[in-house]
Amino acid sequence: MANQFASTNRAATAGVTGAVALTQTILDVFSKDIMFHAQPVLRFEQFAVKKTDLQAQPGLTIKMTVYNNLELGGKLQEAVPIETQALSASQREITVYEYGNAVSVTELLLQASFDDTMANAAKLLGMDYAKTLDNELKNTVLSGTQVVYPGGKTARNQIEATDIFDGEVIKDVIEVLATNNVGKYQNDHYVMFIHPHHARGIRNSHEFQEVTRYGKQYAGEIGKIHDVVFIETTQMPILEGAGADGTDVYQAVAFGENAYGLATALPVEMRDGGIEDFGRIHKLAWYSIFGTAILEDSNIVRVETA
Repeated sequence: MANQFASTNRAATAGVTGAVALTQTILDVFSKDIMFHAQPVLRFEQFAVKKTDLQAQPGLTIKMTVYNNLELGGKLQEAVPIETQALSASQREITVYEYGNAVSVTELLLQASFDDTMANAAKLLGMDYAKTLDNELKNTVLSGTQVVYPGGKTARNQIEATDIFDGEVIKDVIEVLATNNVGKYQNDHYVMFIHPHHARGIRNSHEFQEVTRYGKQYAGEIGKIHDVVFIETTQMPILEGAGADGTDVYQAVAFGENAYGLATALPVEMRDGGIEDFGRIHKLAWYSIFGTAILEDSNIVRVETA
């Protein structure tokens, strides 16, 4: 019998010399510790002007009133009444849209899986919502019309490999914002979102202050130069080969208060797709109704460098 058993196994494992393979009896072992792929750093939502008035009445737009400045006052003369001015204002509109994403799993997977598949799916959907919202806000703020290029350049396709993100570019940004009378956060600083490539460069500057020297105020904050606070995120775009001689162009964006807005008609919800095919299919989705828009174009400056 022993010889017959050995012969059978040798026949089943042709090509293997001096060993007996029992592949059908070896089980894969799975850890219960679940890991997810790395996500971009999500930061834009914290600076948006938020409005949720849409639930008060029907409609797909929300209007925000912006009051214009008064004409400058001056000296008064005794017994002469003060001339009054009429208040004037303009409207900013944000149109909202439906957003969402969904997954589906089978009942067989739920029953046979070694981990909580639906809980992990819900976590992935939550991360997807955050990334979607942040991406919409990023695209909105980057659509501003004011642009600063380095080294005296006037167009993206002129940017050369030596046109890097440095202190001179930051000073140019400050000049534009200050000239436009853009309000600073806490009456102290502007905010600039930068790619890690930019962050690597400014850390070499003797003017750069690490956030540990003065205390973090915002998620993603890494430090400041002059009155500009820097937020690092991999969400900032890289325009491959868009510069001169195929130079990659990195985008950054700076802004002050009331630069862009987020209007939410329906806060994000996790929704069950119900029972399908007699309970064999389960669906889960996130769903929200929101919109983004620039409120003051003059409060935003896009930066493009090598």
